[in-house]
Amino acid sequence: MTKKTIHYLLFLGSAALWQSCGNNKQEAAQGTNTEKDVSVVTVEEQIVTGYQEYPAYVVPLQETELRAEVSGYITNILVADGALVSKGQKLYEIDRTRYAADMDQAKANLAVAESDLDRVSRDLERYQKLAKSDAIARQTLDYAETDVKNQRAQVQAAKATVDNANTNLSRSTIYAPFSGSVGISQVRNGALVTAGTTLLNTLSTTNPIAVEFQVNERDIERLVKLQKNNSSAGIEVRLPDGSIYEEPGKITVIDRAVDRTTGTLRVRATFNNTGDRLRAGMNLTLRLANTSMENQLVIPLRAVIEQLGSSNVYTVSDSSTAEFHAVELGTKFNDKVVVVKGLEAGAQVIVDGANNLAEGDKLKVQKK
Repeated sequence: MTKKTIHYLLFLGSAALWQSCGNNKQEAAQGTNTEKDVSVVTVEEQIVTGYQEYPAYVVPLQETELRAEVSGYITNILVADGALVSKGQKLYEIDRTRYAADMDQAKANLAVAESDLDRVSRDLERYQKLAKSDAIARQTLDYAETDVKNQRAQVQAAKATVDNANTNLSRSTIYAPFSGSVGISQVRNGALVTAGTTLLNTLSTTNPIAVEFQVNERDIERLVKLQKNNSSAGIEVRLPDGSIYEEPGKITVIDRAVDRTTGTLRVRATFNNTGDRLRAGMNLTLRLANTSMENQLVIPLRAVIEQLGSSNVYTVSDSSTAEFHAVELGTKFNDKVVVVKGLEAGAQVIVDGANNLAEGDKLKVQKK
């Protein structure tokens, strides 16, 4: 191969390399100038109604355990499991045979005591007449007066026994102390129950019903105002399935003292429960509406980019390039969020296409 040929080949290689570098620079320049499609919304100011949420649970306004007050065997269950009952309705019967016999015995003993009192009272009257004419010893009259006093005490004791027997007899039938709903019976017919020990069932009111929750001591003043105004505006609960319960509630009870260890206070809200959707023990989320006193900056929640615990957004500059902003967020409501710091009203915030941006990117803007 001649030197001339070698020089010619080196020239061709250099030309090819120069052309390749030129093409790469041109492609890079074209890539830098490519506009990225984004959609934007304008940062607005508005009065905001958000919600503070608290873990809550359902409690009946009245609830009591039905226990046997006398011992014996269950002879009759007069209510179905889970039924609604009225105040005074019969629920359970315990074997009455023993208590009816005790009642009969107590009445008989009372009759004997009253008869003996009548007898000694008549004796005393005769002795008193005889004593006026000194026809009887004073000691005999004293004995007669003592007999009357003793027999009166016997009558009182017999009456007390009758009352006690009557109470036991009446307690052999269990009545509903108030209207409400019973649970699943803990005993069946024929079961032996013990006075004061055996649990028969639980009765609780269902409508209205209460929802209790704990609030921070900073919120006490606001809740006191809601209670005084008897207002149901902005008091609602979210059910376990995520839906919002259709009936609003009212703040009815605020506990007397703050728990010093937690700095919280127990509060009770009352709700109508006609459809029995709120069940005792159910875990809910109570929501209190919080309306701002002045306009606040609001942007769509989807415009926010979360990175390493910080919140950020992209806006469009005057030269149609992407600008990066760290923002501080406030109340979230529906699909929007309040911006406390980092933006100004009128800024164009990117809502679609922001995830693929870098600061300074050229933008092709479409308004929402």
